[in-house]
Amino acid sequence: MDKPHARYHRLIDAAVEAGAIRIAVVHPCDALSIAGADEAARMGLIVPVLVGPRAKIEAAAAAAGVDIAGYRLVDTPHSHAAADAAVALVHTGEVEALMKGSLHTDELMAAVVAREGGLRTARRVSHCFVMDVPGHADPLIITDAAINIAPDLEAKIDIVQNAIDLAQALGFPEVRVAVLSAMETVNPKIPSTVEAAALCKMAHRGQITGAVIDGPLALDNAVDLGAAAVKHIVSPVAGRANVLVVPDLEAGNMLAKSLSFLAGADAAGIVLGARVPIVLTSRADSVITRLASAAVACLVAAARRRTLAVPA
Repeated sequence: MDKPHARYHRLIDAAVEAGAIRIAVVHPCDALSIAGADEAARMGLIVPVLVGPRAKIEAAAAAAGVDIAGYRLVDTPHSHAAADAAVALVHTGEVEALMKGSLHTDELMAAVVAREGGLRTARRVSHCFVMDVPGHADPLIITDAAINIAPDLEAKIDIVQNAIDLAQALGFPEVRVAVLSAMETVNPKIPSTVEAAALCKMAHRGQITGAVIDGPLALDNAVDLGAAAVKHIVSPVAGRANVLVVPDLEAGNMLAKSLSFLAGADAAGIVLGARVPIVLTSRADSVITRLASAAVACLVAAARRRTLAVPA
């Protein structure tokens, strides 16, 4: 049997080697949020900047038994102001990532995608789960299960490219993208199969770069070589995919949660396509998942620094 969380431990080790990043922890007003940030800091993954109401953050730290005296704290009146203040820290170059605390995801993302003062780029914002699945050799990226509800082809182009960029930042030796549907043949009555075929052709023409892409593929023949062989699918991706692109948010959310609750997988969450990576945590996340999410942000930030250092 694999050592539990072996893939996540490899990610964390790589992130520690890449160096800690300064990250705004937005509204860490419960014990889980503050304890997770403190643990990531003590491991050398992050230098946290705590953003939110001082009294609530100090109460949460006391409840968690965490000493925050050494951390910078940006006092704000409430969670909405915390989100705005965290975004402002990105604009001033004081942090290179954001981490969600105990506020709602919608509150944080509203500040991120605001047309005035937000963190938009030319790329659409999308979410990826980096999953540690027992019995699966490598981390598995699933997108998009949290941001884009019913993405059209134009949105899926960015969703796929964001996931490829993430896989490269995480050091995947080869990025193999499966665009999922209910079947592996193109059926005009099922739009996701047509969009999958279009994405593959776009990759072939260089409109999507950095990966081998195939689709449509059903889940079984995307991740299982035996299932792909039974269907006589000849593909460098079939049975070996390490990035799964789902048709819509509902499919992605159910796939990720099925792996988590039925197969014992952990799911680290990251938002890409904004000016900085954004760590989305859940109250149900384990300690190792919170650390892995911070590690993913570290590696994405390190990749961004390398890109910016390359002369145009």
